[in-house]
Amino acid sequence: MREFIVEADGGSRGNPGPAGYGSVVIDAATGETLREAAEYIGVATNNVAEYKGLVAGLKAAHELDPAASVHVRMDSKLVVEQMSGRWKIKHPDMKPLAAEAARIFPPAQVTYEWIPREKNKHADRLANEAMDAGKRGERWEPADSTAELDAGASRAGADVRSGPPGDAAAGAAKSRAALAERRESDPLADAGADVRAAGNVAAQAPLVGWAAPADLGTPATFVLLRHGETALTPQKRFSGSGGTDPSLSDVGREQAERAATAFAARGTIQAIVSSPLKRCQETAQAVAARLGLDVRIDEGLRETDFGAWEGLTFGEVRSRQPEELNAWLASPDAAPPGGESFAAVADRVSAARDRLAAEYAGRTVLLVTHVTPIKTLVRLALGAPPESLFRMELSAASVSAVAYYGDGNASVRLLNDTSHLR
Repeated sequence: MREFIVEADGGSRGNPGPAGYGSVVIDAATGETLREAAEYIGVATNNVAEYKGLVAGLKAAHELDPAASVHVRMDSKLVVEQMSGRWKIKHPDMKPLAAEAARIFPPAQVTYEWIPREKNKHADRLANEAMDAGKRGERWEPADSTAELDAGASRAGADVRSGPPGDAAAGAAKSRAALAERRESDPLADAGADVRAAGNVAAQAPLVGWAAPADLGTPATFVLLRHGETALTPQKRFSGSGGTDPSLSDVGREQAERAATAFAARGTIQAIVSSPLKRCQETAQAVAARLGLDVRIDEGLRETDFGAWEGLTFGEVRSRQPEELNAWLASPDAAPPGGESFAAVADRVSAARDRLAAEYAGRTVLLVTHVTPIKTLVRLALGAPPESLFRMELSAASVSAVAYYGDGNASVRLLNDTSHLR
């Protein structure tokens, strides 16, 4: 019986946002890449894109040999645990995709393994190539792909493609033995296969905690501090990055000092990163002075550019540009005249998030920023739609927190805490 390894991934630039998937089929004995697949799928969530990548990879493997055994490796803990039968599928978008994946091969022929993101670079790069092609209005073409070449080194130390074919085969054999041992010692592995065959991936036995996920290590934790008040804050005027850059008011400076006192008492902050705008830098410096830390500036954390609306109240904009305001409220792709859309902000903020989460893995970092970036980070962590930005309250100098784990998932731990100001 032939043995394949399927590596799959998916991504969304906005979550939901422009999305794509990538998958690769590898010969387990030789480490040879047998088939690549990638596609831009329009607007979707990360999880939908990941599932579509899995389906595409399994279909490609099935076309090569429907009798083969398949070992799926993905950096999505969600997909791996759901398809293994250990986590329930609750989201309606995931259920049909999981059922489709389960029908491609007989369940006994497929096993699943979670791998770190850095060991899934081939599929990740295919997904990004597909999204880049979609952005250009083109389709991904295998002949144009450099994913295999770019990601070739990422499997160093893995069980395939590390060293000459003889070593790869030995590694694959070792991997197969480990899988067999795991299936013998873990009845849930076979239970998951039986459940998938029935089209229902609910767990068959009670598990400890939140479905007993693997220990993913210490997350990168972003403590999100909104800057203190400025003169514009109590007037509720648009104050973004498009020309208005006010300093903190006396009230705002007091709020910054109180936040600094609270963080000093907790003693958990290990680094500070700030928006480049004055009100954030002043807030960050107040905290840094108490903690003895430097402040790093990141352009990705700046506030939305509100263009022609800078300095105006919502009511003033409503009376002057009602059509533009309605369009802005209705779509994340609409921008104030001369300004920046929420979709553009989400792209910028998510890029900063990924960069900082990788750099500060396992550490707690204070991000001093603004309303829109904080709400965007929370929204993306929850997988909430863009309109949720209008349904969150975020006070001046409030504290929120999001933790980012090694499998790419996030956990919102706190939102709009102002207890340090009372």
